[in-house]
Amino acid sequence: MSSSAIELKNLTKDYGNVKALNSVSLTIERGELFGLIGPDGAGKTSLLRILATMLLPTTGLAAIEGFDVVKDYTKIRKMIGYMPGRFSLYTDLTVEENLQFFATVYGSSIEENYHFIKDIYSHLEPFKDRLAGKLSGGMKQKLALCCALIHRPEVLILDEPTTGVDVVSRSELWAMLKNVKQYGITIIVSTPYMDEASLCDRVALIQQGVFMSINTPEAIITNFAYKVFEIRTSNMHSLLKELEKIDCILSAHLFGQYAHIMYKDNVIQEDTLRKILQEKALTDIEIRPIEPSIEDCFIHLMTNHG
Repeated sequence: MSSSAIELKNLTKDYGNVKALNSVSLTIERGELFGLIGPDGAGKTSLLRILATMLLPTTGLAAIEGFDVVKDYTKIRKMIGYMPGRFSLYTDLTVEENLQFFATVYGSSIEENYHFIKDIYSHLEPFKDRLAGKLSGGMKQKLALCCALIHRPEVLILDEPTTGVDVVSRSELWAMLKNVKQYGITIIVSTPYMDEASLCDRVALIQQGVFMSINTPEAIITNFAYKVFEIRTSNMHSLLKELEKIDCILSAHLFGQYAHIMYKDNVIQEDTLRKILQEKALTDIEIRPIEPSIEDCFIHLMTNHG
């Protein structure tokens, strides 16, 4: 038996001249909650579809529990739960009928594994006779998660499960994943939301089919080489335009009411910056050092990659 739950070795996926995945390698240990973090088009869905045996890789290897995703796809399909990004359950079946159908497909039953999904299904049970197509976005995600878990898989694969749902539903779904993890299930989940990175044991920051960093969220931040500052002035729109022209600034991005900046060569030149901004008639200038966020790290890696 393999010592790890998921292994990728030099995995590549081409769509014509486009490389969705460019020779990526990765090992995910059993019981990990692993996050694929990156924007749309980064390669997240292609990778997860390969792991779910829905897509063939161009070159390289991918294995789940030691089984090759190409040669052993029938075995893998019995041991995984897969929740695609787009809602794919039967909209003309009720909540209960969908769950019963997926349990039957996997040779299981709702009764057999009810204890395993009850914390999630309890949100749905009052609506068990409602058609799946009539559920809210958050409820659809909970139903899809129940259907992916009803046979108690060894590996759970989730493609952007919180995209398009409200903030409360996002929070609830992550709490549910933490509970599922307690059963020893390996979870790999993709998301474009940087704030969700901190909820994972480890993450891979992915852009243009390449892993730019693989580590714990804490380690990615701790190992980040640049000091980050937040800055605010009387006119934020003018501030961003001016920051782009200033030689000593490496990068500037808007984060809520502030802009986050890094200096070139990590040489802090606050007095120079403040003087330039004052000359541009910007007032009420606030500049202060802050701890970098995972998003600061990702944006830096993304804009300086290659």
